[in-house]
Amino acid sequence: MTNGCRIAYFSMEIGLQPDIPTYAGGLGVLAGDTVRAAADLQVPMVAVTLLHRQGYFFQRFDPSGWQVEEPVRWAIDDLLQRSERIIPVVIEGRQVKIRVWKFDVVGVSGFIVPVYLLDTDVEENDEQDRKITNWLYGGDDFYRLCQEVVLGIGGVRVLRAHGHNLIERFHMNEGHAALLTIELLREQRERAGGKMLELSDMEAVRQRCVFTTHTPVSAGHDQFSLDLVDRVLGSREACELHDPVCHNGRLNMTYLGLTMSRYVNGVAKMHGETTQHMFAEYKIDSITNGVHAATWTSDAFARLFDHHIPGWRSDSSSLRSAVAISCTEVWGSHRQSKMELMEVINRDTNAGFDVDHFTIGFARRATGYKRPDLIFEDVQRLREIVKRCGPIQIVFAGKAHPKDDLGKRLIQNIIRQAEQLKGHIAVSYLPNYDMRLAKSLVAGSDLWLNTPQPPLEASGTSGMKAALNGVPSLSVLDGWWIEGCIEGVTGWAIDDGQAYLRSQVACSLYDKLEQTIIPMYYNDRGRFIDVMRHTIALNGSFFNTHRMIQQYAQKAYL
Repeated sequence: MTNGCRIAYFSMEIGLQPDIPTYAGGLGVLAGDTVRAAADLQVPMVAVTLLHRQGYFFQRFDPSGWQVEEPVRWAIDDLLQRSERIIPVVIEGRQVKIRVWKFDVVGVSGFIVPVYLLDTDVEENDEQDRKITNWLYGGDDFYRLCQEVVLGIGGVRVLRAHGHNLIERFHMNEGHAALLTIELLREQRERAGGKMLELSDMEAVRQRCVFTTHTPVSAGHDQFSLDLVDRVLGSREACELHDPVCHNGRLNMTYLGLTMSRYVNGVAKMHGETTQHMFAEYKIDSITNGVHAATWTSDAFARLFDHHIPGWRSDSSSLRSAVAISCTEVWGSHRQSKMELMEVINRDTNAGFDVDHFTIGFARRATGYKRPDLIFEDVQRLREIVKRCGPIQIVFAGKAHPKDDLGKRLIQNIIRQAEQLKGHIAVSYLPNYDMRLAKSLVAGSDLWLNTPQPPLEASGTSGMKAALNGVPSLSVLDGWWIEGCIEGVTGWAIDDGQAYLRSQVACSLYDKLEQTIIPMYYNDRGRFIDVMRHTIALNGSFFNTHRMIQQYAQKAYL
């Protein structure tokens, strides 16, 4: 079943499936979950992204534990439909040709949301232009701006060439796609017959655009020098809006998205407030992220839900009924998921993990503010907890950006800690974190750990995926967890005392493990399973993309 597309969703990365490596992490996986939910709910959407022929990168570790990046090799022709239609854009005065690939996301009822993936590896292009869409988040500012021209300006032209002329809303998932507003302004001026930019043209485009910002971290907001904009675009079309979008001689893509959108949102309630403070002159709403339930629920729990909650795949809110599933069945499904994770860990790292030992999972992008090594702040205290409470094993995964040496050092430190703790605490760092591995981790851990430095966690979604599988979180109160944490019911909060001191946060983490969580796991299993059931019923039923898409439809699209 096809759809008469009314919503165009633009994202630099979209996680369509594990063997299509057109995503790096949370932003792309969220985009994929958004499209899947739109297909389930029959939202008339079309999505646009870049092909990324060499992916983000394939991750391995050298003998010292240092991350090494390699190109990803994947079978494009086997996984995507190739279109013969070629669409041009102009970069540095050259005509750069874009080939289009298509992937159909099929919802539970057969409804299709088409995804167009743009590719400049076309024979007629110059050698440098053929590489524009090769790497996700690769290269320098010039490379990134060229990519954003292809995504934003080229993406609108691709939609027009494929007959999508009835789009009512253009949704920019982060500032990478903000140049689409420049192409819409060009179209608007042509329709109006004018040569100069008029306020009425801007307002007409604004009414059709929606902008979602995902991070308060400054590095997440793309900016380009005006000289570079001149060089790449050939004119300062974007800077005809000079005052709102250009600051200190630079074009700010976030300001472009903010200025040219009728509706702007952050991705959690606290993030919306943080973003409102950052951009006080704009009205910022919030829609808390979610995850696609059917994608992230393990096979064992999917069978359990199919039996007890028929229809949960098309109505994620019905998972609230999970609170009535027996403890025996919940634990049986969890143990099956955990055994599958243990097999992956022991096969790939020979870490000797035991299915009967309390397992903590931590997997996300490796970067400083996420503090992945916080649990090792006081290794002696950690060893004492094991002696008093029972065995602990910890599994990590996550990639550091190729240019983030601090993130790479954090990974290396964790791998060294794993070696030093052998015989006391089993620790494993799994390489090449992707959607497939993420699904195993969020389902097979006993506890999901998150230790960001507030208020830098805009939302976070890995804990939402864990919740669908009955895995409670232990997390700093930031991002979505402020909304999802009911202490002792859906998980536990790490108390930072509002001081955000690393030692204080680590102490609270250890206290929760030693005094509450691990004793409950080993000595009061029924109570622990009750927390698991409430995690599914309260958080799994709400923090999903079915609810999220319904909110976008109500607030942003209609």
